[in-house]
Amino acid sequence: MNYIVLTYLIYLPIAACLTIWVGNTLFKNGKVFLVDIFQQNKELADAVNKLLLVGFYLLNIGYAVWAMKVFDNIVTTQGVIEVLSEKIGAIILVLGVVHFTNIIALYKLRKRTVSHYKNFVQQQIPVND
Repeated sequence: MNYIVLTYLIYLPIAACLTIWVGNTLFKNGKVFLVDIFQQNKELADAVNKLLLVGFYLLNIGYAVWAMKVFDNIVTTQGVIEVLSEKIGAIILVLGVVHFTNIIALYKLRKRTVSHYKNFVQQQIPVND
C-alpha cells in the first residue's frame, strides 16, 4: 500500500471523529448558555444550538477534507506520522479557533440581549416625579 493512501486512511477517521466528538460536546454543554442568552426560550435555544452544530460540522469536516492533500512524497512510516501530526494539529487548531469565535459571538449576543432587557425593564417602571 502506498504511504500517502495510508496517511489518508488514518487521517480522515481521526479528523472526522475528533470533529464529531468536539461538536457533540459543545452541543451538549452549550445548551445552557443559549437558554440564558435567549431568556429561557428553550425552543429557540435548541434550534440555534442545532444550527450551530450543523455549521460546525460543515466548516470543520469541509476544512479537514480540503486540507487532506499531501504535497510531500511520503516514503517512510516516519513521514506518515509527521504528515498526520501536521494535519491533525491543524484540525485541532481550527476547532479551537471556531470554538472561541463562537464563544465571543455568544458573549456579545448575551451582553446585547441583557442590555436590551434592562432598557425594556427600565421603560416599564413608572418614575414618580
